[in-house]
Amino acid sequence: MKNIRICLLSLSLLISVSACNDQFLVETDPNSVATSDYFKTENDALLALNGVYQSLRNNNGIAESSALFSEERSDNAGRNDNQSNAGEPFQFNDFSLLPSNTYLKTHWLALYQIISRANLVLEGIEKVNFSNPSIKSQYQAEAKFIRALIYFHLVRKWGDVPLITKTLSSSDEVKANTARQKKEEVYAQIVADLTEVVNSPLPNHQSVANKGRVSKVAGLSLLGQVYLTMATTLASANRTANLTQAKTYLMSAYDKKTFGTLKEIPYQDVFDVAKKSTNPEIIFQIVYRQGDINYSSRIAANNQAQGETINSLRVNTGVGGNVKLDLVKEYEEGDLRKDFSIKYANASNVKDYFITKYRDASAAATANGYGGNDWILIRYADVILMLAEVNMYLGDETAAIGFLNQVRERAQMPLYEASRLNTAYSSKFPTLKLAILHERRIELAFENHRWFDLLRFFSPTELVTYMSTKIQADYGAAKVSNFGLKDYYYPIPFDEYKLDPQKMYQNEGY
Repeated sequence: MKNIRICLLSLSLLISVSACNDQFLVETDPNSVATSDYFKTENDALLALNGVYQSLRNNNGIAESSALFSEERSDNAGRNDNQSNAGEPFQFNDFSLLPSNTYLKTHWLALYQIISRANLVLEGIEKVNFSNPSIKSQYQAEAKFIRALIYFHLVRKWGDVPLITKTLSSSDEVKANTARQKKEEVYAQIVADLTEVVNSPLPNHQSVANKGRVSKVAGLSLLGQVYLTMATTLASANRTANLTQAKTYLMSAYDKKTFGTLKEIPYQDVFDVAKKSTNPEIIFQIVYRQGDINYSSRIAANNQAQGETINSLRVNTGVGGNVKLDLVKEYEEGDLRKDFSIKYANASNVKDYFITKYRDASAAATANGYGGNDWILIRYADVILMLAEVNMYLGDETAAIGFLNQVRERAQMPLYEASRLNTAYSSKFPTLKLAILHERRIELAFENHRWFDLLRFFSPTELVTYMSTKIQADYGAAKVSNFGLKDYYYPIPFDEYKLDPQKMYQNEGY
């Protein structure tokens, strides 16, 4: 059975177990279609591409309930229960993560399964004769955007990772590709994919009917973020060039917005279920269907604490989405985003803050909590704050402050020039860099950006110093003192490492 195990664990990239050449297991499924025979028509290609989008719903990947792998890794959220599920979820925020953690392994596999689907579509499309070449180019751009997005998650979480851009159909191919590639090579592939996206015939913005599909602005925004991340986390030799590219692509996305300034869009409207398809701030989202048992959103109900009704009609007996007191204390007085995003639950077994940013307490969501919230992956406030960041790095503080103020003005907060004269504000955020990081933390809380922001704003040693300033009492049961240099990256899941300890070498510290 050894070959079967290898095929299932090696990046989850085999199309079927039968590729392992265990002939005694080969059977013909009368309801299946071989991938070699599937791609015949344009509709076949579209349905396969829809399958790639569908894989984004996997909560073990990057969907709405994937906070364990990002937000709970940061100082925004986490859990105080170190007993449930063998204590494995607790390891992420406790910085005691083991390579054998099954949640870590499942996350790794889910990400590579999405990539595998994208690769399959990109190869299959070449077998189809399209009546309109533009449609083919759009489908290719959509698949490449998703592949780039997932590799961007992988490279930031693990550093060097296997780089697969084709389907693997045999155990020999899998074995040959079970090897980590340098992060610089992974970034080069991400940039190549996204460059094709921004040069494709995709529309700048998708229509209401096509919300949830990739647009050119989504490609520009992500490519700008990738260049910004490369500038701040890779070797400094290309820093200025990468920052310049980041500014170019982020400004291109910004210039294509269909509204004037951010203050035209109330903060609450961004997360309003009734406005999710028409809100011009949202650039890319995973779409959920209200009231549908299979395709509804559960984030509102799952985040709600016992005794509360603000998020959902569903009765919850747990603590909901736990918020770190460290974040609660960072909200400025009068910030409307605080009352919208978090609430204190006074139930006997809670007495803590929980997440209220995602709400659907409508009758259409039912008492089962089948909400209609979409999971927003990219929105303009993020782009605007990245423009503040990149201009700050390039030495244009005037431009940086202008972008920062757009977000503060929408939140009805004093502009930066006035805020930095406030002793309470300036003592917490003495530099423009820390002020931008603060604004990102508050504006984008619980949208799975915080951990990546910390990786981008600080070097590994700087991040250790930053985390050491945290007060344990504000951090809950998880021990913030556990944080060290090793925690900048996740460990390679043990089942992947043991396949080839040399090529799948472990990250330092594990």
